[in-house]
Amino acid sequence: MSTPADLLAALRPGSDGLVAVVAQQWDSGEVLMVAWMDTEALRRTCETGRATYWSRSRQEYWVKGETSGHAQHVREIRLDCDGDALLLLVDQVDAACHTGARSCFDTARVVIES
Repeated sequence: MSTPADLLAALRPGSDGLVAVVAQQWDSGEVLMVAWMDTEALRRTCETGRATYWSRSRQEYWVKGETSGHAQHVREIRLDCDGDALLLLVDQVDAACHTGARSCFDTARVVIES
């Protein structure tokens, strides 16, 4: 995929019109959060370079950091092999999580020993 149009054409949302999105810090590989997008959110993200998501609870679009200042500047978008999930490589400003943590994945950990 080389253009936003190619990406949008290849997207395969679920029956609810959404795809899961993993946001990852572009330079460190740190996983920041998981959110949801529909084709309009993806289009807005491609146009502005700012991560725009669909809020399932509020039923509205939200630009990450619009109110908090904790923006996600998108560096690259990758589509998974089935077309039903996205990886956003972003430059995260401050915290990604609504709790104020850098990552939404900073709580309980289970280590599986082999």
